[in-house]
Amino acid sequence: MSDTTEIERLNAVQYLYLRELSEPRDNSLRIVVEEAVVNYSGFVKTELLEHSELALLREGASPIESVAGCKLFEIYWKRYAAYLVTEELVGSNAKNGYDDERYSGRLLRVYSQSHFLAHVARDTGGHIEPLQHFKLVCLNHLIDIAAYAPPEVRLLAPKSDTRERIQ
Repeated sequence: MSDTTEIERLNAVQYLYLRELSEPRDNSLRIVVEEAVVNYSGFVKTELLEHSELALLREGASPIESVAGCKLFEIYWKRYAAYLVTEELVGSNAKNGYDDERYSGRLLRVYSQSHFLAHVARDTGGHIEPLQHFKLVCLNHLIDIAAYAPPEVRLLAPKSDTRERIQ
């Protein structure tokens, strides 16, 4: 991949939130993700906790959110073959993977064998180079990317108040 240091920084954060996904030009993909942490001084939103039983679960809980000082990363593929964005509750993100899949990395995974790679190989054709499978594991989405080369990863300057960008 592009800069090992930036990829290591990305894989070292505790959690990520997807903030932007765009195609700046045909067949290129730009993803912006933001670090998130357990905010021990924050408050868990209560509008969904109407029942007293659920309110008990909230006791001692802290939200996972982006706060001032959290890192912002841009991940860019010059060319891709396919990508899939999946809501995190239904995505394939087994804690230790599946027995028949192989990957390295934590939040930006690089697969050597995967269900997604097999699907893309089976259902597409005419590739000019071998495909690689990357998966970005965020709290709000899972993003699978089949591309011909690793992405460029760079650390972006954080905006002055990240709290405005919290979902």
